[in-house]
Amino acid sequence: MSITEAQQAVDNWINKHGVRYFNELTNMAILTEEVGEVARIISRKYGEQSFKEGDKNDLGQELADVLFVLICLANQTGVDLQKELAKNLERKALRDHDRHHQNKKL
Repeated sequence: MSITEAQQAVDNWINKHGVRYFNELTNMAILTEEVGEVARIISRKYGEQSFKEGDKNDLGQELADVLFVLICLANQTGVDLQKELAKNLERKALRDHDRHHQNKKL
């Protein structure tokens, strides 16, 4: 599925199951919450914290939740994520190619 197709699929889902998009501020709060859930799993799986009984441990599901809400925000603000990601990658390639190759820490 392309990013454009994903944006359309999310829009279709919202219109069929969600009635309407939550407003942008609500979706920003939800995105922050979902990113926090990703951080919790990462800190327990790869960091020094341990899982608590009953913790959700599905990183893929939580990353998909982040992507879903991010796509919602893009859709409702008129952002073409496929176009913007292509521009972003081109800008980063021009800006960062030599920087990363010359970084002795990498």
